[in-house]
Amino acid sequence: MAAICIVLLLINAFSQIDRILPFILAEKIKADLRLTDTEMGLITGLAFAVCYALLSLPLARAADRGSPRLVLVSCILIWSVMTTLGGFAASFMFLALTRFGVAFGEAGAVPAGHALIVRKIRPERRGLAIGLFAMGIPLGTMVGFAAGGAIADVFGWRVVLMGAGAIGILIGLLTILVAGPTPPLHGKAARNEPFLRTSLDLLSSPAFRWLFTGAIFLGFAGAPFYAFSIPFLIRTYGFTATEVGVSFGMLQGLMGIIGTLGGGRWFDHAVRSGTGKVLGPPAILFLIASATTTAALFAPTGWMSIALFVPGMLSFSFMLPWGFGAAHLIAGPGRQAQATSLVMIGSGLAGPALGPLIVGIVSDAATAADIPNGLALGLLIVPLASVMAGIVYLIADQRIANFLRQR
Repeated sequence: MAAICIVLLLINAFSQIDRILPFILAEKIKADLRLTDTEMGLITGLAFAVCYALLSLPLARAADRGSPRLVLVSCILIWSVMTTLGGFAASFMFLALTRFGVAFGEAGAVPAGHALIVRKIRPERRGLAIGLFAMGIPLGTMVGFAAGGAIADVFGWRVVLMGAGAIGILIGLLTILVAGPTPPLHGKAARNEPFLRTSLDLLSSPAFRWLFTGAIFLGFAGAPFYAFSIPFLIRTYGFTATEVGVSFGMLQGLMGIIGTLGGGRWFDHAVRSGTGKVLGPPAILFLIASATTTAALFAPTGWMSIALFVPGMLSFSFMLPWGFGAAHLIAGPGRQAQATSLVMIGSGLAGPALGPLIVGIVSDAATAADIPNGLALGLLIVPLASVMAGIVYLIADQRIANFLRQR
């Protein structure tokens, strides 16, 4: 278990690094390529959303029914090469195309990783394993924000993208050696259902539909938060990219470690309790984060704003093992990667496509109208979506408990 979890942790960390680098590099990319906030919203949101919608399900299907290792390695190499090419961008269109390529690779990484976990790790330890895998997200965010901002200040944003892509290629080669072959599925778990039929079957369950709806609101909260929190802190409080990258990134990493590991252990305990209540704690945390994030957007000092962002950081990472673990419980054997994919589509389609774009449009409109702190006004979508996610997850918690008792 240890070797697989370590490799999966590295994979997820560099996946997150390659995903969030445009956020910490946004101001430098915007100035160099002469982009607007609306264009930055399109680059950071729409590319991932479109590719997740088109590719996540078939890649998850391939991981469920074929070789998760092959799917995973292919995805790593694709997104790493495209990240490297992003460093050569000289226009909005070229950069957008490279982000489509990064999204192409990342669309199948998490489902394939979960397929490896399901086949190689015992059920009673899968919550912790999913938490360890998910810990790559906050660790990648921490490294991406801190190192990305510092390196960009010295060498420029292009060097950051090229270096991150090169390291990702090396991790892809390491995965071939460490992951090893995975045992095939047998019996009922290996039934050959079309992936669209399986998806519709999952979505026909009220328990899964409420979980999926919660993931949609999670996307509307998380995508704008990470796309524009750094530019907000730089513009509003005068931080440098290095200062905000280190402080924000370190806190995000710390909250991510606490959230994913603590969430994974807590989820395993919730499953063993036999009550079927597997979403209550993260739902309550989202309600708390909604209030603190609102306060952060209008705090009098920069450091107070960063501190008030902390519950929001914790809520996103804490939710990961709960959300994916609950999806696996509903889906059953042989459909876990596809359940992961559907949850990712829920959180990664509408929210990332529209959330950053809405923030960018509101910010540009406020600036044109000489309204101060326009970016903060756009970012109010984050606490609004957080409170909706909390409410929906409380409903999903009851529906999932009923589903598990009846099965």
